[in-house]
Amino acid sequence: MNKIYNSIYGLHIKQFIEMKRALGFKYATGAVILGQIDRLAEQRVEISLGITKEFAAKWSEKLIEESDSSQYSRISVLAQFSSYLIDLGIQSYIPKLLPYQQSTFIPYIYSQKEIDNIFRACDELRLSVLNMKSCLFCMPTLIRLLYCTGLRISEALAMRMEDVNLDESYLRVRDCKNGKERIIPISDSLTSVCKEYVRYRDQLPMGKTKSGYFFVELNGSKCGQNVRVWFKKCLKKAAIPDIGRGHGPRIHDLRHTFAVTSLANMADSGIDLYASLPILSNYLGHQSLGATNHYVRLTANMHPDLIKDLDMICLDVFPKFRNYEAD
Repeated sequence: MNKIYNSIYGLHIKQFIEMKRALGFKYATGAVILGQIDRLAEQRVEISLGITKEFAAKWSEKLIEESDSSQYSRISVLAQFSSYLIDLGIQSYIPKLLPYQQSTFIPYIYSQKEIDNIFRACDELRLSVLNMKSCLFCMPTLIRLLYCTGLRISEALAMRMEDVNLDESYLRVRDCKNGKERIIPISDSLTSVCKEYVRYRDQLPMGKTKSGYFFVELNGSKCGQNVRVWFKKCLKKAAIPDIGRGHGPRIHDLRHTFAVTSLANMADSGIDLYASLPILSNYLGHQSLGATNHYVRLTANMHPDLIKDLDMICLDVFPKFRNYEAD
């Protein structure tokens, strides 16, 4: 369904979004923000092309309960769009970006004992009443897959049957955060777990699946957000307390744990960490090495004995505990 833009910028907004997506970006969040810019322009009855300083000032005002990062993102999209108009020969004002406040969020890293307890808790979960919309059936396999591959939860739930090759032990990840498709190998043990899941899943009353997705609810539909609800129950059953204030532990922290564990294992094997970063970066689906670099410092803090020979001067080139993925 095509979005309708009603302001004087409507056509240019549509073309700008099409250009971004043609370059390989999903540009979902940017498109939403541009839709809001379009509504503001319509409300203000803007009649001439070109972002004015007054319009930019109004757009840049901080909203009630808005975070600094959200405000920064809104202004950044307007600045990009204004720059695009200038490239088209339209005089336009580019708003000045606010100083970007880097995130100091530190992810929760599960210990091996906690991971073992989570696996056990998943295996012991039971439904109190029959619910055909429950995803409980796939939880033991899903949690193991997230921990063993570092996939984002959205990527795992978006996998279709044809994306999971259990004969050659690899996954095709299509619905990626950065719009970059990738193929990742999986271990023999994880392959066996997935095969067992498929064998029992195909015995469900709905048959193999009516949706075509790999992870399904009991009715055959794609698993939904209740995965997070069940994961919280797993944490409680595994006696892993909630730190609070959004610091987890979360299901997404399985991805962070995978990254740190991988780096620690490579260091333990004598493999140079920085030489290994491109491999881990591609495996995780990061857009750049910068996103993966942060795990080096986290690994250094958690496993100082493993990386004692790492050049700490080089380590300090990268900011401390910044820009961890939130999703």
